[in-house]
Amino acid sequence: MTTAARTPQQDRSRATRRRLLEAAVECLAELGWNGSTVTVVAERAGVTRGAAQHHFPTREDLFTAAVEHVTVERLAAVRADTGELPPPGPARTEAVVDLIVRLYTGPLFRAALQLWVAAATEEPLRERIVALENRVGRESHRAAVEFLGADESSPGVRESVQSTLDLARGLGLANLLTDDGARRAGVVRQWARLLDSALQQSAER
Repeated sequence: MTTAARTPQQDRSRATRRRLLEAAVECLAELGWNGSTVTVVAERAGVTRGAAQHHFPTREDLFTAAVEHVTVERLAAVRADTGELPPPGPARTEAVVDLIVRLYTGPLFRAALQLWVAAATEEPLRERIVALENRVGRESHRAAVEFLGADESSPGVRESVQSTLDLARGLGLANLLTDDGARRAGVVRQWARLLDSALQQSAER
């Protein structure tokens, strides 16, 4: 079989895999871990259960890959948006904090949280989620440092950046049950002022 003959099949395979990953995240966010079976995801993606298991032999394979896939895409989208950030200064710091907080609100965070809860009692899933969260955490931290133009060799800067990520997770949790947008906007503004002050002080040392 020639490469040209294989290409359409490979394209279909990639498209099927993508639909499954996106459907898995949607199901986790809407139905939770217990309601998100491989069958449910396959139906939402418009494929057979057999096709789903061809790409992802186990349920754990499917959902960890789904959250990782969408997280990578979201981080890439955030990086694409950085060209529109204000110049260095308080306005840029607030814009970056807002970007980070938006990473931890919405359907992706809801889906990831369902995996965290399930992983607390399911050992095979826990190992996968710990490894995934470590990678996501490193990428998020690296992106935040880059966007802020922060110098982590200065005392306290690394902790300040990490505190921003931790704050974002907390705001994401607060947004799960009710729309916390108005309060969150005030918290983002205040934290951005504190963070900008800390970064300026470290730069002057």
